[in-house]
Amino acid sequence: MALKNILPLHRKDTSPTSSRDTNHRPGQQSNRRSWKTANRWRIELIATASEFAGTFMFLFFAFGGTSIAQNSQEATSGSGTAPNTSVLLYISLIFGFSLMVNVWIFFRVSGGLFNPAVSSPLPQFNAHINAAKVTLGLYLINIIPLLRAILLTISQLLAGIAAAAVVSAILPGPLNASTTLQAGMTPAQGVFLEMFMTSLLVFTIFMLAAEKHKATFLAPIGIGLSLFVAELLGAFYTGGSLNPARSLGPAVVTHSFPGYHYIYWAGPVMGTLLAWAVYKLVKVGGYQTVNPGQDFDDNEMRMFDPPEHPQSEAQVERPNVAAEGVADALRVGSRSERGMSEEGKEKINV
Repeated sequence: MALKNILPLHRKDTSPTSSRDTNHRPGQQSNRRSWKTANRWRIELIATASEFAGTFMFLFFAFGGTSIAQNSQEATSGSGTAPNTSVLLYISLIFGFSLMVNVWIFFRVSGGLFNPAVSSPLPQFNAHINAAKVTLGLYLINIIPLLRAILLTISQLLAGIAAAAVVSAILPGPLNASTTLQAGMTPAQGVFLEMFMTSLLVFTIFMLAAEKHKATFLAPIGIGLSLFVAELLGAFYTGGSLNPARSLGPAVVTHSFPGYHYIYWAGPVMGTLLAWAVYKLVKVGGYQTVNPGQDFDDNEMRMFDPPEHPQSEAQVERPNVAAEGVADALRVGSRSERGMSEEGKEKINV
């Protein structure tokens, strides 16, 4: 009785239908298609604008902080080749924290990709910031459709150029945020270093954001920290790009395209493909069955009873504590109603 008052009743309509009901007018079908098309472009426009804003904010602070650190180093120590660890730490922190904050802001709108490598197609996922690299990665695992991947990539690249231009215009001194190879580094070494650094970032996105779990809302922290770790290694040797939009912006504004600029495109794309291959490997292998229940809480663990050697994800899926609680409450309520009914019958008989 309680369910009838709470849940809507779904009855099959048995009344006869006429041709007037089943045959839609051409004008109505055309209007419906037009509405769907307009609505789709509205959604894509919002996602694209959000991605532009997020990428701009991420790279604006990152470029500004990097330029300050680099100009300060050159003013105090000249142009030596020894790494200044305090400068590298500053650059790594500004990139990592700027990414973390802006991903957290925009991940519910466009996914907070900010990187062409991340935006490539995954199953409708909303959450990372690396323009070319992230966009490509999410497309590969079917999180975003091809049209959105293309639009986001374009917006990310334009935002990178805009961010570099604004930093150059409003901060005194030259824009010193370009990605360059350290003396002694070959382009081959640079492209593979960029590949491995990008693979760490993209795989972090796949496992923390694309794979849904109880801590998915905290994914921006892990994503920002992964970029921070990668920058600690790569900032000195390659400039720590991991993102075509990050390298393209300063190159366009300063009109400086070194002959090895291609490594900042090839490396992130290769890193994304590497991360995708590892992700597909662990997914096909059923990684969920290896250590099931790892992020379950106490109530879920009490209800969790997997087989000794699980073979599929369905056998180790998270127990629905809320649904079980509702079912238990309904069973108790049903027993109480039956008990009251039987008690009433006994009183009538007496």
